[in-house]
Amino acid sequence: MASPDDLKQLAPTGTLRVGVVTAPAASAFFAVADGAGELHGVTVDLLCGFAQALELPVDIQRYDNSGQVTEAIAGSLCDLAFMPHDAERAKKVAFGPAYYFIASTYLVPAGSAVQRIEEIDRPGCRIVAISNTTTARSAARTAPRATVREVPSVEEMTELARRGEGDAFALTHDSFAGLLPKLPGARVLPGHFQRTGICVAVPPDRPGTLAIACALVEEAKRAGAVRRAFDAAGFPELEVAP
Repeated sequence: MASPDDLKQLAPTGTLRVGVVTAPAASAFFAVADGAGELHGVTVDLLCGFAQALELPVDIQRYDNSGQVTEAIAGSLCDLAFMPHDAERAKKVAFGPAYYFIASTYLVPAGSAVQRIEEIDRPGCRIVAISNTTTARSAARTAPRATVREVPSVEEMTELARRGEGDAFALTHDSFAGLLPKLPGARVLPGHFQRTGICVAVPPDRPGTLAIACALVEEAKRAGAVRRAFDAAGFPELEVAP
């Protein structure tokens, strides 16, 4: 059980401020808003479950991309969130364990002749990625001869893909499942150019907070809460991180 001092460090305002990234279609990471503006998804279920276990009120903060939630955690404007792990983020936030491992690839629009990820790395190829994310950084690193345009949200990426303003659109495999119906003729390339965990993250230099976050994630995996969150979101095929 967390001590009162550790709980105060975790939630200094008395409310657990959690960060959730939204998109037009749900994934293992992205949440979606219903017609009333209520948020639903894997991360929403897990983070609200953490607040309930800690007997704290919860404030769900909504972000357009994982770069924004990284900065919120780094600046202690948010107490707890999930985000894909990479070395650049680890300079700003303290990471705990993953609940899921993602693999990033490209979507190519209708009519594209591209069949393999390796074909993206060529002069003149226009990659579109979400700004300040591990997927964008990995796309730039693994396809240095292409150009990477960063946009702030999945909504904007989807609109660019619909208009044909890009040759390859970088996201995770599970994220594309909900977007493909919106983009007739588009294809997701097999394989991946990046694989990483979606990990719990807390502000740096809060050892008590990190210990609580790690324990919450491991218990959620052990007790089946992650499995239930995947199933409730419509992803029974996803595997919980070990």
